[in-house]
Amino acid sequence: MTSEVMDAYPSHGQSQRMDIRPFPRTTPPTTAGEQLRLLRRQARLSQLDLALIAGVSQRHLSCIETGRAQPSPGTLHNLLTALEAPLEQCNRVFLASGYAPRYEATPLTAPPMEAVRGAISHVLHANNPAPAIVLGSHWQVLAANASTAVLFDLVGLPADAAVELNLLVTLLQPGGLGDHLRNAEEIRSLAWQRATREALANPTLAQLLDTLPAPVNPPPMTAELPPLVLTRIDCAQGELNFLSTFTTFGMPQDITLSSLRIEHLIPADAQTWKIMTRAYEQSLQGNTEG
Repeated sequence: MTSEVMDAYPSHGQSQRMDIRPFPRTTPPTTAGEQLRLLRRQARLSQLDLALIAGVSQRHLSCIETGRAQPSPGTLHNLLTALEAPLEQCNRVFLASGYAPRYEATPLTAPPMEAVRGAISHVLHANNPAPAIVLGSHWQVLAANASTAVLFDLVGLPADAAVELNLLVTLLQPGGLGDHLRNAEEIRSLAWQRATREALANPTLAQLLDTLPAPVNPPPMTAELPPLVLTRIDCAQGELNFLSTFTTFGMPQDITLSSLRIEHLIPADAQTWKIMTRAYEQSLQGNTEG
């Protein structure tokens, strides 16, 4: 598995069927005004604040929220941009207002995404000898660099296990990567909490969560908090410690791009750097000899 593993991207029209129970959610607002009001309150903005940011009058905004005024597409765009609303939510607001959806979800395999695929491959390759994976909106692994296969091999998992893998599944279900975490309760709780928040606006993710075991024991509180939470992994060579960073695409105008994130696992100490570098170099030698 290399940094150019792009075959894992779902092809156009491909979907996964899951016969599972729905994750409990509140009933979303239906009218455009109600949706805008909810988004504004979630952003902790007053009507005056949002009106000033979007360049509309407070009176007009009030009339839009109560349904007494019909916003133009331009006004909707300005309001939703000011609210930093997810693009899928923007489409729902446009539909509720009687307009066509504004944003598309272009498959990563499509020709217009060629530059995006090249950028992803570049970022993944540059992260070696540290692992990096590309995650979709349902936490599915869409691509991974060579060091991800190296890490899986170090912990005794198949080197190609990242192909068609779901990060939530491998963290939460027995038999996955979560079983090799020294701080499994901490990482599982954080992953569950984040995914649960995202699932409020993501029905497919909500369905997936409904099939997974929720963390039972919350991590114990410590007297002193470290600067950030490390991912601590057991392997035959000792403990591997990683800090996690994310890369996202700036100013996306496509739903697919807005949902993508690249997770980088950066070694947090010299020992982890040494183990990962040696194992990565050995994998390159093995590929050359093969």
